[in-house]
Amino acid sequence: MNVPPADDGEQVLHILWMNGGLSCDGESVALTAATQPSIEEIVAGALPGLPPIDLHWPYFDFNSGPDQGGDSFIEWWHRAARGELDPFILIVEGSVPDETNKPAGYWSGFGNDPATGQPITATEWLDRLAPKATAIMAVGTCAAYGGVHAMAGNPTGAMGVPDYLGWDWKSKAGLPIVCVPGCPTHPDNLAETILHLLYQVSGQAPEIALDESLRPRWLFETTVHSGCDRASFYDQSDFATGYGSTNCLVKVGCWGQVVRCNVAKRGWINGVGGCPNVGGICIACTMPGFPDKFMPFMEEPAGAAPADAGYAPLIRTLRGFTLRVTSESAR
Repeated sequence: MNVPPADDGEQVLHILWMNGGLSCDGESVALTAATQPSIEEIVAGALPGLPPIDLHWPYFDFNSGPDQGGDSFIEWWHRAARGELDPFILIVEGSVPDETNKPAGYWSGFGNDPATGQPITATEWLDRLAPKATAIMAVGTCAAYGGVHAMAGNPTGAMGVPDYLGWDWKSKAGLPIVCVPGCPTHPDNLAETILHLLYQVSGQAPEIALDESLRPRWLFETTVHSGCDRASFYDQSDFATGYGSTNCLVKVGCWGQVVRCNVAKRGWINGVGGCPNVGGICIACTMPGFPDKFMPFMEEPAGAAPADAGYAPLIRTLRGFTLRVTSESAR
């Protein structure tokens, strides 16, 4: 059975959002704060050229009734598994546990199987839906790379969606997995990527350019340091020795020099906030291997060597000279 067209005859594009992996729902919460664009603008079709969208998301879906009910939420997932929804985008929130590493039980589930009454695991949904999905997004570092649940010693064997499906996996439309990492992911990074993917799937935008970690390049091609308000203090070797300082935070544990993330430049909501902008160190939450490869957070990062202390007086002198010359020229 095909998806019925919208009132104007255009085919509906379904989005299935699964937060049944190992997750804190941080990405769902983040998306509610997006403004460029907002999720309401996307779903309402308030942006030019968007196809009709039907979003099946626990935070937003009006069809949120119990299984086997008249407005069953999980029935949309069963329909997709039966091949009745086409096209659809699968968005995965939360890391994927290894359901084979124990003798009994399960680590996570999302809805029940009508035939058995037993929970359907996140891995089973991926097995059922991945071959039928037009595109797959892994949102948040847990879904992208395993995240907190993949830390050493965690019994779940958690991994990211690319680890489970394969880093070279392609959808039936030939599209790779798109990862939008962060713990949680940046609200507007997430909404902007969803928007681009919708335009791409509907034939109105080129394929998203991804980096080696499957992140959109335009969002993750520069480091936190390159957009940080505190970068000039690094140039002058003015380092904070504790919190409450406006100086560079590298010596109290900031990983901003080596981490690819645009939060310092973009802010968090409406251009305001962002970790280093409000005095917090970058803990590398957008990177594969987070958190294990970037701990401990409160010590000077090995990969971010401070500038030579002898360099600072020279920089201050030259900047002072430039300031005087330009001031005199202005007069």
